[in-house]
Amino acid sequence: MTRSHSLTQREQELIQLYSNCQLGMTPQRFYAKWQVSQEVLAAICSRSISTVQCWFSRGRSYRRPQQADLRHLALMDFLLEHFETIPAELVERLCSSNRDS
Repeated sequence: MTRSHSLTQREQELIQLYSNCQLGMTPQRFYAKWQVSQEVLAAICSRSISTVQCWFSRGRSYRRPQQADLRHLALMDFLLEHFETIPAELVERLCSSNRDS
């Protein structure tokens, strides 16, 4: 376990920037850009396939994705766009199954 420390001004500014970030990508845009299956969209957003199907439905079955879903898709889009230029150590740290590091 690591010790906590006081945030620097720079770290506080980064938190403020992230908190106000309007990062988002619709499922339809992601689907069209990357030509993935709805199962892949479900995995990216940690949603059920039936929930994702409702994002693409029309009429009464339509369900709007939540802001967290839009952010997950935008982050995945960024990672896919820049994967080759992101240092392997950063990818490992970002995507590690060990969330406490």
